[in-house]
Amino acid sequence: MKKPLILVTNDDGITAPGLRELIRVMKGIGEVIVVAPDSPQSGMGHAITIDNTLYSKKVIIDQEEGAPSEYSCSGTPADCVKLALQEILDRKPDICVSGINHGSNASINVIYSGTMSAAIEAGIEGIPAIGFSLCDYSWEADFSHAAKSIKTIVTEALLHGIPKGIVLNVNIPKTDEEPKGIKVCRQARANWKEKFDKRISPTGKDYYWLTGEFELLDKGEDTDEWALAQGYVSVVPTQFDLTAHHTIPQVNNWSLNEK
Repeated sequence: MKKPLILVTNDDGITAPGLRELIRVMKGIGEVIVVAPDSPQSGMGHAITIDNTLYSKKVIIDQEEGAPSEYSCSGTPADCVKLALQEILDRKPDICVSGINHGSNASINVIYSGTMSAAIEAGIEGIPAIGFSLCDYSWEADFSHAAKSIKTIVTEALLHGIPKGIVLNVNIPKTDEEPKGIKVCRQARANWKEKFDKRISPTGKDYYWLTGEFELLDKGEDTDEWALAQGYVSVVPTQFDLTAHHTIPQVNNWSLNEK
């Protein structure tokens, strides 16, 4: 049988250890093509390049025989997927995987995530897509315990498909051993309690560093944050249709058309 074509991308940049590990795992499943940012693009969300030129070039990072074709892109993670589908690939990929992100994209973090936005961009184009993240922000993070779960989830997604309009947000706990298992969850209700650290530059100008603390507001035992805290891999089916369908009747009761 023909091997599935797997588009691999990320937001930490094409040399990121998490991406290199994801490529290694995907090579055991199918034919891999990599299109990733040439520099870190964390927190870019679904930004795209519309007011600047976009560059891409073929690069060789893995010197081993059978290494996949890789392309760096000057744009955002969403740009990478757009460019891959329109200019680089000669056929539609069977799946797009994004990551492995250095740091959690669980709960509210999904809103800001470049990793997940790359997956969502693929999902918009009708391609099954998954974003993978490890809950460890260190560049030297240990990804060795993530491989088994990633392989299982991608294999099952290829076998069964992912529902239309859905992408999977997968987070893997930071652990010194294999995760306890995989749990399908809902997104926990949480936010960031943020503040700006105001400083003055040597030239006398004010500048700011964004800081903050993560605030979990959800005590449910069916959430991604709960699963991760218990040592499980969390899988959240995420939709990119942002319509709150259940509120349409309520808003329709407003006097919107009265003169």
